[in-house]
Amino acid sequence: MIACLMALNAAAIDIFIPALQQIGAALDVQSENQRQFVITAYIVGFGASQIVYGTLSDRFGRRPVLFFGLGIYVVASFAAALAPTFEVLLAWRFIQGVGAAATRVIAVSVVRDCFGGPRMASVMSLAMMVFMAIPVLAPNAGQLIMQFGSWFEIFIAVGLFGLFVTVWAWFRLPETLHPEDRRELTWKRTAEAFRLVLTNRVAFGYTIGTALIFGVLFGFINQAEQIYTQVYHLGPAFTLYFSLVAIFMAGASFANSRLVQRFGMRPLSHGALIGFAGLSILQAVIATAWGGTLPFPLFLGLMVPTFCLFGFIGTNFNALAMDPLGHVAGTASSVLGFMQTLGGGLIGAGIGYAYNGTLIPLYAGFIILSLLSLTAITIAEGGRLFRRRHPVDDRAEDQTLSGKPAE
Repeated sequence: MIACLMALNAAAIDIFIPALQQIGAALDVQSENQRQFVITAYIVGFGASQIVYGTLSDRFGRRPVLFFGLGIYVVASFAAALAPTFEVLLAWRFIQGVGAAATRVIAVSVVRDCFGGPRMASVMSLAMMVFMAIPVLAPNAGQLIMQFGSWFEIFIAVGLFGLFVTVWAWFRLPETLHPEDRRELTWKRTAEAFRLVLTNRVAFGYTIGTALIFGVLFGFINQAEQIYTQVYHLGPAFTLYFSLVAIFMAGASFANSRLVQRFGMRPLSHGALIGFAGLSILQAVIATAWGGTLPFPLFLGLMVPTFCLFGFIGTNFNALAMDPLGHVAGTASSVLGFMQTLGGGLIGAGIGYAYNGTLIPLYAGFIILSLLSLTAITIAEGGRLFRRRHPVDDRAEDQTLSGKPAE
């Protein structure tokens, strides 16, 4: 169920990738790069509103907030199908993202309510495995729908998926917020929760590192349709190659769920990030020497291991950011989600909009963001990477920064 809640977000992004060209033609969008705003508008709404849902869920519980967001998501999905102009479509996409934000915050909060440490990372990895399957299925589902209809029917399909998840969660998801953990909805308590999140070095550092590495993913998603269809001229079949990369990402996430309890979150994610930066540099050097592009087999052959490494980064970084903040899980989830998704979405939009018919802007973004992310987590770890630490260490640091004695 957690995976399906998270999958709503991926479905609302990836299923529209093959429809961007048709949406642009139907709604008279002149610039090809502006078609990417269909993706960006959703991500901005999704990222910006998370900061509200966590605070509300810590006060009123996980269920009421979840169903409020799901209602917005379903209504906006159906309304977007009737959008008469591109601007109206973007507005409904933003609202759709606002509703979907509740699913992300509540999903992470529910997992943190029930688990901690490596077990939390393992559970999140299993959820992410299903979540990662959506980028495999969604673009092909979108392409299939367009074979018999148009982008209108894609919005209807997304709305029906949201309705299905709403009914399932209504009957099967219990309230996981313990009564003693409910926080009064006052400015003082809310500000205190935000202060705990922002002053914890580990949480803050990994949040920045995650936002930067998410910028890599969103940048690739924004450019994917143009790269596959304009650089490599693959036509509608490009969704199969896009899905191939996603399959290996899902496999890496599954492997992470098995390996994290043996090797630890830090060694796995730190090594993967360094490897990601190295592969990005290699691809940029080859592309520059090749005139800005790569032969397609080489492009795909290097992109697959690059995004396999991504499967060991995102989940672990998010778990490391959340782990010391279990006592304010809802607010923590919303603040981290706000910074990670909004920051990553805007950065990814910048990378996507820089598309110039070559692979250079994409690879340049990969290199810059991965190196900045490495810097952020190095600071978070006090300059020492690959250490295995017990969750108590991070909670003790959190108590120290909040002005309370460490246990």
